[in-house]
Amino acid sequence: MTKVFEGLIGQEALAAELTAAAGAARGVAAGLDHAESGAMSMFGDEAPEVGSGSAMTHAWLFTGPPGSGRSVAAASFAAALQCTDPQVVGCGECRSCTTVLAGTHGDVRHIVPEGLTISVAQIREIVQLAARRPTTGRWQIVSVEDADRLTEQGANALLKAVEEPPARTIFLLCAPSVSPEDISVTLRSRCRHVALTAPAVEAIAQVLTVRDGIEPDRAAWAASVAGGHIGRARRLAVDETARAQREQALSLARAAAREGEMYAAGELLVSSAKKAADEIAAELNAPEVEELMTALGAGGTGKGTARPPRGTAGVVKELEKRQKARHTRIMRDTLDRALVDLAALFRDALVQSISAPVTMMHPDKTETLTAPMASYAAPERLLGCVEAVLECRTALDKNVKPRFAVDALMVRLSNELSRRSRPA
Repeated sequence: MTKVFEGLIGQEALAAELTAAAGAARGVAAGLDHAESGAMSMFGDEAPEVGSGSAMTHAWLFTGPPGSGRSVAAASFAAALQCTDPQVVGCGECRSCTTVLAGTHGDVRHIVPEGLTISVAQIREIVQLAARRPTTGRWQIVSVEDADRLTEQGANALLKAVEEPPARTIFLLCAPSVSPEDISVTLRSRCRHVALTAPAVEAIAQVLTVRDGIEPDRAAWAASVAGGHIGRARRLAVDETARAQREQALSLARAAAREGEMYAAGELLVSSAKKAADEIAAELNAPEVEELMTALGAGGTGKGTARPPRGTAGVVKELEKRQKARHTRIMRDTLDRALVDLAALFRDALVQSISAPVTMMHPDKTETLTAPMASYAAPERLLGCVEAVLECRTALDKNVKPRFAVDALMVRLSNELSRRSRPA
C-alpha cells in the first residue's frame, strides 16, 4: 500500500484498485499531453464496473457507512492522481500529494455542505472552475463530500457536468450508499462505484494505539463503542466531552421510562447539542468575519476605513446567512450522532432479548442498561423504540425543530416502554 492510502484502515484491496486506476490515469494524461486540443476523448461512453481492472473513468462514487473512510479514500485517490513521483503512484511525499491531502492544491476543488444541503449555486460555481485546464496538476478534480445532501437542482447540475465532462476533469462523489435516497439513480449510473466497509474493531484499536499513542485499554474500549467510525473512536478516546455526550444520549433510554424525567432529559440533550454547535461555530466564524472585513477594507486607520465601505452590507449578510446555516447543520449532526447511539442501545437490548448471536454496539453497557431493558420490555416494544429513534432522525432531516422532534421521541419511547408485554 502506497503512503497516501495508509489512512484506509482495513481496505487493502480497495487501495490496490485505486492505485492501479491512478497508474492507468497517468497513461491517459500522457496521451492527452500529446493530443491536439479536443482531439482525444479521455474516457469511453460508459464507466467500467468495479472489478474490471485498472481502467480509469471520469466519475467515481465512494460509499460506505459513517466512519468507513469514504472521504479519506476520495482525498487519497485525488492525491494519487496528482502525484508527481515518477516511480511510485501516491508517494505521499511530493508536493502534489502533500498539498492535496492538506486541502490546498489549486486543481482539487472540494464541495461540502454550507448548511443542511449542497445548493445548485455551489455546484455551478465549482463545475465552471473545474472546466478549466489544470494549472499545476494533471487533472482538475472535483470532490463532493456528502453528495446525499445535494438538492434536486444541484444533483441535476452535477449530472450534466458528469455526462459531458471536460477531458481533464475528474469527479469524486461520497455518499452513504447507492440508495436513491442518498444518490440519484441517473447520477450513480454515470459513476464507477467503490464500496467501503467499516473497519474491524481490532484494526481501529491498533490505529489508535500505534498512530495516536493512545493507551491500549482505552483504545480497545473506544474502538468497541464507536460503531466502526475511526474518527469517533479517536474522539471518544481523548475527549472527555465526547464521552459525556455519549453518556447523555444513552441516558435517554432510562429517562423515557420515568415520566417525570423524560422531557427534561430530552431538552437537556437539545441544549447540549446547541452549546456544542455554538462553540464550534464561534471558532469557525471569527476568522471568516475577520478575513471578510479585511478584504472589504475595514479596520484601517485612515479616514473612512473603520467600517466596510457602503454597498457591502449584502456581502456581510450573505456570510452571516452561510454561518447560520452551518450552525444549524452542526447542531443537527450532533443530535443525529446522539440518536444513532440511542438507537444502537435499543438494538442491543433487542438482540439480547431474542438471544441473537450479534456483536453489541455498546458492549460496555451490557450489565447496566442493555440487560435490564432486555428483561423489562418485550422484543416488539424494543423494536418500536428503535423505530421511534429512526423516525426522529427523519423528522430532523425534514427540518422539524429539534426540541419538538425530541419531545415527540420521548413520548413515543415512554409509550413503548410503558407497554411492557412481559411478565413483571
